[in-house]
Amino acid sequence: MQAISVGLLGLGTVGSGVVRIIENHQDKLMHQVGCPIKVKKILVQDVEKERSVKVDPSLLTVNPADIMEDPEIEVVIEVMGGIEDTREHLLQALRSKKNIVTANKDLMAVHGSELLTAANENGCDLFFEASVAGGIPILRSLVDGLASDRITKMMGIVNGTTNYILTKMSQEGLAYDSVLKKAQQLGYAEANPASDVEGLDAARKMAIMASLGFSMKIDLDDVKFKGITSVTEEDLQYGKQLGYTMKLLGMAVREGDKVEVCVEPALLPSTHPLASVNNEYNAVYVYGEAVGETMFYGPGAGSLPTATAVVSDLVGVVKNMRLGVNGSSFVTPQYEKQLKDDGEVNSKHFLRFHVHDEVGVFSKITSLFANHNVSFEKILQMPLKEKELAEIVVVTHQASLKDYQNVLMELRDLKFVKDVKSSYRVEGSVGA
Repeated sequence: MQAISVGLLGLGTVGSGVVRIIENHQDKLMHQVGCPIKVKKILVQDVEKERSVKVDPSLLTVNPADIMEDPEIEVVIEVMGGIEDTREHLLQALRSKKNIVTANKDLMAVHGSELLTAANENGCDLFFEASVAGGIPILRSLVDGLASDRITKMMGIVNGTTNYILTKMSQEGLAYDSVLKKAQQLGYAEANPASDVEGLDAARKMAIMASLGFSMKIDLDDVKFKGITSVTEEDLQYGKQLGYTMKLLGMAVREGDKVEVCVEPALLPSTHPLASVNNEYNAVYVYGEAVGETMFYGPGAGSLPTATAVVSDLVGVVKNMRLGVNGSSFVTPQYEKQLKDDGEVNSKHFLRFHVHDEVGVFSKITSLFANHNVSFEKILQMPLKEKELAEIVVVTHQASLKDYQNVLMELRDLKFVKDVKSSYRVEGSVGA
């Protein structure tokens, strides 16, 4: 049985895991695909660098052509990261009729449509399970496991860094800056964590999930996103008091022909299954018209969990090679993209603001909300140490985002409102 030769782009955390799994699980892989799989060449930046996995030095190269122009290499695994240079490498590989497996959610969110089209034109597979939620097989589940269903909503925790930070802030009462520093020390956060904490990483993953789950071309620009940098300990404690837990949620919702895709810190009922997903773990809740509610949970990152998803895609590619059906899995989006406007997005909201503690203030606030069709579900009012000020916390009933934004705009202009401290989406009902 002739071995399948693989070219590996990158030998960092995930790449090292890929090498380990291919070496250590060779008997399992041979049983699955009927032939050996070997890594023939590995693209790195520095062949002399000390690495956590031992590889034959002759496998290492700094020249992409050693992989792209080698006719014996039939599959390219990309775990090097980056966008533009990596895009060029993969386009070259596809033009050379090489199948692709990638873990690069940044690349797929920005150039996924172009790469999938190139794969289809060249009769190649392009699989990217590991690009979302690490070791959780969420993309394969959306495309294959739930293929017969109509998915109406996907809601999930798809960034381990922010989930770790919010977990520690909530459970230990720590400030954002101190938890971020600890996360960086433990390796859960990058030295420059902006992509994670500002919501961009999660937004890229939601664009990929929404495109597959809704069979609709969703671009990164279609995803509204907001990060966790402004979340405070006070917000988390008030949320707890009202029966909620704060998570950075990715949401993709379809109603009729229109969709909404967003990422933002949101309050979930503490009884919701996602509320108990802590630290660096990820989870995705999927609603289907036929299946109802399903949840996928597991490690969202890490060397071996992510590498497991990569090698599972590799197995899929090799099976297709042996069947002669590479490139046949590409399906063009079924639906035209139609995005909801703010008047069509409905949810509850948490709002915390400070007012001058004067007679008649609360009735004026109530009238303002009522004038925009926004009503209160829960209200807390507490005096502040600062003289003649009160803190008001409300959770609204369901209201359109447009009406709620109008409330916020007018609220900030009122003379008796000192400042609006925070505002978050609320998903679900406590006790429901």
